[in-house]
Amino acid sequence: MSKTSTNILRQGEAQRITLTLNGRERSGHCEPRELLSDFIRHELGATGTHVGCEHGVCGACTVHVDGVAARSCLMLAVQADGRHIDTVEGLAPDQTLGDLQQAFQRHHALQCGFCTAGILMSCADYLRRVPDPSEEQVREMLSGHICRCTGYTPIVAAVLDVAARRRAVASTKEVEHA
Repeated sequence: MSKTSTNILRQGEAQRITLTLNGRERSGHCEPRELLSDFIRHELGATGTHVGCEHGVCGACTVHVDGVAARSCLMLAVQADGRHIDTVEGLAPDQTLGDLQQAFQRHHALQCGFCTAGILMSCADYLRRVPDPSEEQVREMLSGHICRCTGYTPIVAAVLDVAARRRAVASTKEVEHA
């Protein structure tokens, strides 16, 4: 076997990585070029993360990496070593739907559900950063996702509903503490 062949085999050996997935430390093995989306689904069993286009265009694979929305099909699993990754499963850790998921249900903001996990993850990140978005801002944020089933209108309504409810809760707490 030539030196080049040996080097190629070494480069393709599985590596052990450890990350925090939805608040729990997890470890697994991955090839150096394995995508984070595939590692999450196949090695760690978090199948809520869907893989659509594998080019970062559709948004179905969106997760949070250290608290920020990111396309898991554009990141290598080895890059996630030591980092905090949250998937859609992390939005309901105690098996109770979070407020965003409840709003999606209330507003019928999903059809087939394939893109929903990624959209939920982007919306959760967005609402953390922009707690009082306009309809136009929500639509702009959603432009990074491809959903072939809805008209996005129910998704926008759900996001605006959550923002309004969170503001109402925050203002009630401010009054109580005054």
